[in-house]
Amino acid sequence: MTPRHVFLAAACTAALAACATPTTPSAPAPSASKAGPDAPRVLVFSRTAGFRHDSIPVAIETLKMLGAQAGIAVDASEDAALFDDATLATYTAVVFNSTTREVLDASQQAAFERYMEAGGGFMGVHAAADSGYTWPWYGDLVGAWFARHPEGLQSVRVVFEGDAGPDGAREWQVTDEIYDYRRNPRPRVRVTASIDPASHPDGRMGDDHPIAWCHRNAGGPAWYTGLGHDPALYADPVFRAQLLRGLEFTTGRRAEC
Repeated sequence: MTPRHVFLAAACTAALAACATPTTPSAPAPSASKAGPDAPRVLVFSRTAGFRHDSIPVAIETLKMLGAQAGIAVDASEDAALFDDATLATYTAVVFNSTTREVLDASQQAAFERYMEAGGGFMGVHAAADSGYTWPWYGDLVGAWFARHPEGLQSVRVVFEGDAGPDGAREWQVTDEIYDYRRNPRPRVRVTASIDPASHPDGRMGDDHPIAWCHRNAGGPAWYTGLGHDPALYADPVFRAQLLRGLEFTTGRRAEC
């Protein structure tokens, strides 16, 4: 029996109760997209306890469309009570979609840690790095916490590393809100894209400014992109390809990120 099967069996008999914190309205049940009964299932979680991004709705719709394209079922909710062993066991991966500040209580955090240790997947989009500051495990999962960003949107050159660029692309000019992080995640993750510092004079990350990365340090696959602030970016085919790659990696459809 694999560790994930052990986790699923245990979850059916010993689910932990959890309560949503009253920071934002919570949905009674996730809204679902259609897919086959054997398709990987992903939960897009968009709860906010701080700044709320206008891009959250378009990100949900984009992830649902990309999931349908790849045969991945995508549900969306802001209900933190879904973070218990039994419910998480029904999902192949969980997306933190521009979540902000503290969005899970201690029991929900513990359930998510067990989920990842058992092989579940995590995908973080943009402000997922602006969450969980009192939860050190999450800081390691997302890879690096948000530090600051310049005023407004920035037009920068993104450089893809390895084979992470869609259709063999090596670079991409993009306009978005560009995060600086509290630490450089490179020593602990595989960086898939970085900002050319010459194109971003307002950045404070020095000569190495990662903006997207992945790892398996928590057990299951974890993937993050710092892009996604601007709703208009979700129409960009390069960004959509990046998000699809994240969905495929975190659901086991792709071996490398």
